[in-house]
Amino acid sequence: MPQHTRPRPICGHCDGFPIVTITTGQTTPDGQRQTITAHCPACRGTGHTRTSIKAVAA
Repeated sequence: MPQHTRPRPICGHCDGFPIVTITTGQTTPDGQRQTITAHCPACRGTGHTRTSIKAVAA
């Protein structure tokens, strides 16, 4: 029997696109564009937000 997991909420900062490649405008010696990779700092590259677990005082 399959177990279903609830979908995690998408990160509001990156809208689910956590890792992007940005061109620097320069080219490498072989003619390709030089790029850098940027990760979303809010979700740390996962694309989803964490659900906070609240501590329950007994």
